[in-house]
Amino acid sequence: MIATFKRKASIYGAIGAIIPKVFLAYSLWVWVSLVLNTIALTIMVFFWRAVYSNTTEISGIGLDTTLHYILLAQVFLPLADMGMIFEFGYNLREGGIAHALLRPVDFQGSYYVQSLTRLATNLVLQIPLALVATFLFGLIWPTDIQTWLVFILSAVLGYSVLFFFDYLLACLTFYTTEVWGLGVLVMGISLFCSGSLIPLAMLPVGLQTIVYSLPFAQALYVPLSLLSGIEPLTEAPRLLLVQFTWLVCLWLLSRIVFKFAVRTVTVQGG
Repeated sequence: MIATFKRKASIYGAIGAIIPKVFLAYSLWVWVSLVLNTIALTIMVFFWRAVYSNTTEISGIGLDTTLHYILLAQVFLPLADMGMIFEFGYNLREGGIAHALLRPVDFQGSYYVQSLTRLATNLVLQIPLALVATFLFGLIWPTDIQTWLVFILSAVLGYSVLFFFDYLLACLTFYTTEVWGLGVLVMGISLFCSGSLIPLAMLPVGLQTIVYSLPFAQALYVPLSLLSGIEPLTEAPRLLLVQFTWLVCLWLLSRIVFKFAVRTVTVQGG
């Protein structure tokens, strides 16, 4: 058993080690992304200051809390990344999906390891943006250890929920020859429903119900609502239980859907 564990750890470790090398190969894009993210952060700050110019609260949330949340959301935006549809579509078009399916590792497991490694790499690359948010816009980081522990646990659960949901949607690419429309649609919905643009507590009650019934918010809004103080830590057990329930259900469903979808795979190139 120990030998098997070591062998699998070595295999998945090698798969994960590829991701940072990809970022190093495209270093120019990393710097371009930093500039674009800094511009986006600046726009968001001034936008919300303008929104609060004639009021002190929106849905019971003050300007300071909103800015705190928005700054954190821009720093931790990689938690809401969804690109599996384009990944599957590219591999189907270029023929890489055939090689991936033939590898002696779990197909979903390999993508999950790559996804976690990509998240860790992206968060490290967000450090310059975090410094801008801290020293230019006055972001105050929580100092309570318990808050950070709850946030990390919630972030891992939420990101895993989003991965399995993304994987589930990506299985739809096996039934089509073009994924651009589907990918853009999902990314657009995710941008709003994840809470990256607005604290979801500000939405009308009816719209909140719809958004909370989707898994997008679990990856970004739920962890950040705990970190920013929008949700008190007393709500953490309930929120973590909801995330865990989403995780189990989507993991099972994604495995089942993939089992049937892969039977229809047609390699378009190679």
